[in-house]
Amino acid sequence: MKAVITGDIINSRRGAIGGTLGELKNVLATYGKTPQAWEIYRGDSFQLLLDDPCESLRAAMNIKACMKVVKSRDVRMAIGIGTVSYRTERVTESNGDVFIRSGERFEQLRTDRLTLAVSSPWPEWDEAMNLYIELALVAMDAWTVASAEYVRMQLTENGLNQEEAAVRLGISQSSVSTRKKRSHFDTLTRLEQRFQRTLKKRTG
Repeated sequence: MKAVITGDIINSRRGAIGGTLGELKNVLATYGKTPQAWEIYRGDSFQLLLDDPCESLRAAMNIKACMKVVKSRDVRMAIGIGTVSYRTERVTESNGDVFIRSGERFEQLRTDRLTLAVSSPWPEWDEAMNLYIELALVAMDAWTVASAEYVRMQLTENGLNQEEAAVRLGISQSSVSTRKKRSHFDTLTRLEQRFQRTLKKRTG
């Protein structure tokens, strides 16, 4: 089982997106090399292939946080979970159930007015997990630059305490506490842990 995240930059035609693409490339590069693991195409769309599907929600949250750090930018993403039947040197030319699920779910996002959803071989798991994700998006879609910066730091640096985070961000510990609360980071962490735990039971 693999995971594929298919996504695009929302409202990419509004203003220059050079800085946004730079941020996107930087975060995608942490998951492997292009074009084997990830690729940006059509200027504002991307695909990321993950060998461990249990890491896919965390990766999506990280990508979203990195984009939200760029003021007024956001991404729309669909996580597909399934098998790869044909893999080439370019992720966008590979094929299989996981690519179909990710692509089809991505096409539904605009209709559903969502910025993140998942599609797997288990409909009942999808139903529950997508409800959790939709509720979580109330917080994630509303991240400010400061909140997104805090989330990105915690996801990429494996969790810092408030004192370490304050030094890293150059702010007071009370400001760190405020960012943590406003980002709903603890709640989102519990969701991500549940995602991993329940998915592992299905994928072995």
